[in-house]
This record gives sequence, structure tokens and C-alpha cells, in this order.
Amino acid sequence: MVEKLITLENMAMVDFLGVGNRNIKEVASAFPKSKIVSRGNEILIKGNASEIIQINDVIHALIQHYHKYGKITRDNVEAYIKRESEYMAADSSDDTLVYGTRGAGIKPKTANQRALVKAVKDNDLVFAIGPAGSGKTFISVAMAVRALKNKEVQKIIITRPAVEAGENLGFLPGDLQEKIDPYLRPIYDALGDMIPMEKLKNYQEHNIIEIAPLAYMRGRTLNNAFVLLDEAQNTTAMQMKMFLTRMGPNSKVIVTGDRSQVDLPHHQKSGLSESVRLLSNVKGIATVELTTKDVVRHKLVKDIINAYDKEQPKSDKSKKS
Repeated sequence: MVEKLITLENMAMVDFLGVGNRNIKEVASAFPKSKIVSRGNEILIKGNASEIIQINDVIHALIQHYHKYGKITRDNVEAYIKRESEYMAADSSDDTLVYGTRGAGIKPKTANQRALVKAVKDNDLVFAIGPAGSGKTFISVAMAVRALKNKEVQKIIITRPAVEAGENLGFLPGDLQEKIDPYLRPIYDALGDMIPMEKLKNYQEHNIIEIAPLAYMRGRTLNNAFVLLDEAQNTTAMQMKMFLTRMGPNSKVIVTGDRSQVDLPHHQKSGLSESVRLLSNVKGIATVELTTKDVVRHKLVKDIINAYDKEQPKSDKSKKS
């Protein structure tokens, strides 16, 4: 059982809580698996982590409403509870994976992206390989958020190798965490499109969503989790083996990468290509290849990728000669 304490500040308690705490009792009745206790200007919530986050969202929405309008009515409480329930029970009858923070449905846009979604549903380990902008990471994060929302898993773990892409980590300012945060920024951006910031913060505080560099995975067993390894082309063979053997019961794993953007030293082979080759015939493991046709960024991105791909064979020939 998890506990969450909310302190109410700069408000008249009776206007917020209602006569006889009826507003808070209304919230409590909507979440019968949890316990909500109001004492003075504090609200203590006890229950499972996912439900506590929902209650926390409702109460903070009510706090914002109070500071804007000066009072809380029963209709206000019911409206915010309904809004939270609708968010958690968003229609999944079509190919929408989740609804974004702006209300728009997030869904696969190309045949290969739909193939990725199907592969994840049918397999416990999926390799998603494709160029920048093909949606492999974004769709993978959406699948993870969907699984968490539907209580198919208890947590999301997203990791990346902190490999220098033309820059030197040692010259970046700050401590180790501050140095590696920029490498994880694309993950934060994707999650921020799908989960309201306050909710995302709560998920991270309760370790329901964990974002960490690959080195932090060593020695762990990842149970009841949706695990995403991003930028996997920058793993070594040993790092990839270490990561793949972390899989625990009731876990889903997606490994994403772009073979054309390997930032490892020239003498090191990418663990991504090796793992795809070694595991190609293992039941329960699938590989989905995305192409420039799946790129959904600015229309020029496809042309840029194609131009570099045409130049690559020439560069390889000049190196051999």
C-alpha cells in the first residue's frame, strides 16, 4: 500500500472540503479501493499507486478550480471525477493507442507502424529498426503508456545507452545525472505528449515510470514491466546481452534502433545487429523494419535521409580503397 499526503494552503477548508467533508467523501466513494482521510489542512491518501495518482489528479484539479473560483460544489467534484474516469477509459475500439495531453488520439500512421503495434501485441520481445523520424520510439512509448493505463503492467522502464554522438560527455556541465539527462530528453518529450506533466511527475515519484541510462539496468530483474531500450544501435554486444537477460515474468520489451546512426568507436560492433541475427528464429521474438516511407516528421526529413543513404556506399568504397 502506498501513501500520498497533500497539503492544502491559502484556502478556507470548509469551502474546499464542503460541509462535513462531503466533497472529499464524494471523491472517496468514486475510488472505493483507496482510503482518503482529511485532517486539518492535510489530505492523506492510502491505496495502490495507480489509483492514488488518479485521486491526486482529481484533488489537484479541484485545488486549481478553488483558487480560480473561490469555492467547490458537488457538481464540480462529480465533473472532475468523470473527466478522470473518461481519461482512464479512453475508447480503444479503433487503432488509437492513447489520447495525448491535447486530446488528440495517438495511433500508428503507416503500415509498418501498424505492423509494429501488432508485433508487440503478439510477442514479448520486439526489435523495431528504422531511420530517424519513422515513429519507432514514439509508437513504442505509446504502447507502453497504453499497457500501463490498461493495468497490463505495473510500471514502465525506458533506457538508453549514454553514448557520445560527436560530443564529449566529460565536457558537459553538471554531475553525472545532469550530463546524461540530455540523452534521455527525447523520451521525456514523447511521454510529455501523452501524460499530463503533474501525472508524469507522480508516476516518476512512485517509480511507476523510470527513465535511466542502460548502465542502471545491470543486476536487475524487470518483472511486470513494459521495458523500452531506445537507440540500441549504440549498445555493445555485451550490453545488449545484459539488457535482454533482464526480462522477468509478465514483461514486454521493445528494442529500437537505427543502423545508420551508430556512434560507437570504430573497433566496436553494434550489439543491435548481432542480437537480431542471433535471435531471428526464436519464438516470441519479432523484428519490424521501418523505412523512410514511415517518416512522419517534416517532409524534408525523408529527402535528407535518402540523400545520406545514397552517399554512404561512396564513403564505404573510398575507405576500402
